[in-house]
Parts: sequence; structure tokens; C-alpha cells
Amino acid sequence: MGQTLSEPVTTKDTKLLCSKDYLVGVSSMQGWRINMEDALTAILSLEKDKTASFFAVYDGHGGAQVANYCEKYVHSKVTSDPAFMNGKIEEAIKNSFLSIDEDMLSENGIKDDTAGSTAIVVIIKDNKIFCGNVGDSRAVASVQGNVQELSYDHKPSNDEETRRIVAAGGWVEFNRVNGNLALSRALGDFCFKKNDQKSAVEQIVTAWPDVIVKDLTPEHEFLVLACDGIWDVLSNEEVVEFVRCRIAQGMKPDKICEELLTRCLAPDCDMGGLGCDNMTVILVCLLANKSYEELVVKCQRPSS
Repeated sequence: MGQTLSEPVTTKDTKLLCSKDYLVGVSSMQGWRINMEDALTAILSLEKDKTASFFAVYDGHGGAQVANYCEKYVHSKVTSDPAFMNGKIEEAIKNSFLSIDEDMLSENGIKDDTAGSTAIVVIIKDNKIFCGNVGDSRAVASVQGNVQELSYDHKPSNDEETRRIVAAGGWVEFNRVNGNLALSRALGDFCFKKNDQKSAVEQIVTAWPDVIVKDLTPEHEFLVLACDGIWDVLSNEEVVEFVRCRIAQGMKPDKICEELLTRCLAPDCDMGGLGCDNMTVILVCLLANKSYEELVVKCQRPSS
């Protein structure tokens, strides 16, 4: 848990984006932390591929430099990858995460910095959801009110993660990498990526993402992408229920995002850090060329 303020900053940076396929709310709040280190990207139609949309949350640690860099460049890096142009979206996401790390090593303000960032990226294209993840930001979908997990947290205590960390010369102590970092995959964090005998994928902390692909069906209602400031407080099921019942009431996604941040904010910082983090959320309401009112009716039905 980082340093905290005597009073939280509750001002929210909120936007509402709309197209024939989506109504999207985004909101961020600094909260109790002394700095805001989160960043996000929400693009309903990508410049290089108008049929694809891109959503991402980046949760920085040790500074905001890496998260801010990712906000600017990851989406264009993915769409410029030859694999993306050949329809291999999963491969493009994996290539781009490693490539962004390489690019940052040539940035004087970043390469020697201790900053890093999670990345949870969702691309929707050709009726498929592609979700790439490093770290412990998370994405879920609501399918008729039920949770569909689109990512799984990368924690040092996970067996697969522990094996890689130890093989690269690191260790896990107090569920942290080298007793320090609470997540085991990230962009940046170059102090954990200096083993010359290991590939980029095999480093103590790696930028290699897991990518989950799901078919986008008529039963899908919405997606939620958020940093761990949300998921540390509420479970996947609680977030989906929180959002779905508000859509059912006709509340717009930007206001739902703001209410979710307020719900997760701790009244004080004496609760072990829960609710004291920066918080960022993207709510993607899936319209499929229908009205938001039709989604409202859909969410009023009992979960299957």
C-alpha cells in the first residue's frame, strides 16, 4: 500500500461515448493516493480498422510514466502489427505487449525508471472478444446476468508464476516478487527484466500476456474493465450485479461508473488498504445496433 492523503480526492474524470454498437462509460478517481497513476483508452472504432474497437485500463505503480505511455501507444502498436493485419488478433496482442516494452527501453524518461503498469486490453472485432492481460487489472462480461471471466490475475503466488520467477533468479516473499511487487507480469518494471540468460517471456516479471478469446453472442450485455482498486473491494459477481441492476433502472453507463467508484472508496484508510487505491473503470454496454432502452429491458430479466 502506497502513501495516502489525509482526505481522498473524489473528483471523477468521466466520459460517455456512443455509437450504433456501444454506449460506453469511463471514469477515474484518484482517491486516497497521493498521485493518480491509472490511465485508460476507449476507442469505439480504430483508425486503422474501423470494424474493430479497443478498450484498455493501465494501472501504474512506482509512477505514472509507463501507464501514460501505454495509453498513447498500445492501441496503435497492436493495429500496426502484421499479425493484426492478417486477422491474427491474439498473436498481435502478444507481440505488441513485448514490443511496447522494447520501445520504452529507448525512452530516456522510462528505461531507467522503476515504474511499471498492468494492462487489461479488450479488442472487439468480427463478433469476437479478445482480452489480453498482464497484472491484476481485470475484465469480465455479463452474459444474461452471469459472469464470464475474460482475464485472470497474475499474482506471484500462482504456481506457474512462481516457477518462472524462481527460474529467472527471483523469489516470492509475502506474496510479492522479491518481497516487493504484488503482481508478476507487467509492462515496464525493467529492474525485474535484466536476466541476459532468459528471453523476454521468461524474465522475473514478464510483459507476455495471457489472451482469452470469446464469441460475442446476443446474450452478452456489457463488459467491465477495471483496475484492482475495484476488484479488491468487490467480486466479479458483485460488480456485474451492481452494474446490471443500474442498467435495468435506465441509468446511463457514465453515471454507473461514477457510482461504482464511490461504492468502492473506503471511508478511511484503516481497512488494510482496501478502497484506498486509484480507481478506474470502463463499462462497455453492447447495443448490437439496437437502442439502449432495449438493453435496459434485457437487464430487467432475471439472470439465466
